Amino acid sequence: MTSLSQSGALAAGQFLALALVVAGAAFVSMYLARKHLAAGEGRSEGADGAFWDVFAGLAVVVPAVLIACFTWPWAGLALGMLAAVTALAAFAAAPRLLRRQESRRAGRKTQLMNEAAAERHKNALARWQRYELDPGYSIDYPAMSDPRQPETAALIRAIKAAGRPGGRTDRGSADTAYAPAVDQLERALAAAERAAGVNPAGLHGPDRAHS
Repeated sequence: MTSLSQSGALAAGQFLALALVVAGAAFVSMYLARKHLAAGEGRSEGADGAFWDVFAGLAVVVPAVLIACFTWPWAGLALGMLAAVTALAAFAAAPRLLRRQESRRAGRKTQLMNEAAAERHKNALARWQRYELDPGYSIDYPAMSDPRQPETAALIRAIKAAGRPGGRTDRGSADTAYAPAVDQLERALAAAERAAGVNPAGLHGPDRAHS
C-alpha cells in the first residue's frame, strides 16, 4: 500500500492533501446527510439517503486515515479527529446553510414574480388611465372616475396599495407583497369595469385586466 514519504516538505504536503480530502469528504457527506433528513421526504427515504451520504464519506475518509496510519500512527489519529470535528461542525452548520439556500431560492422566485407583476401593473394602470384621460371613455363610463362608487373606491385603494409600477422591484426584489398587490389591483379594475357597464369587446389598447 502506498505510504507517505517521511521527507520533510513532501511529507507535510502529503499530509495536508490528505487533511483536505478528509475534511472535505466529512463535511460534504454530513451536510448532505442532514439535508436528506431535513427534506420533505418520507422518513424512510430521508434516512436511506442520509445512510448513503455517510457511507460515501466513510469510503473516502477511512482509506485516507489508514494510509496515514501505516506511515505514522499519530498522523492517522490526527486525520481521524479532523474528520470527526469537521463532521460535527457540518452537522451543526447545515440547518443555517440550508436556510440561506432556501432564502436565496425564494428571493430569486420572488424577483421573477415581481418582474412579471411590474409589467402587469403598468398595463393595468394604462387601462385605468384611459377612463381618466380619454374624453370618449370619460363620457361613456363616468363611474370609472367617480370615487363615490364602491368598486371605483376599491380600485383607487388597490392602486395606492400596489404603488409605483416596478417600485418594489427596484427597492428590493424580496418584497413578497408586491405581486399579490398587483393581483388585487387587476381584480379591482375588472370589478370596477363590470360595475360601470364596460363592454370588454368594445375596448382597445392594453389587455383587459384579468378577473
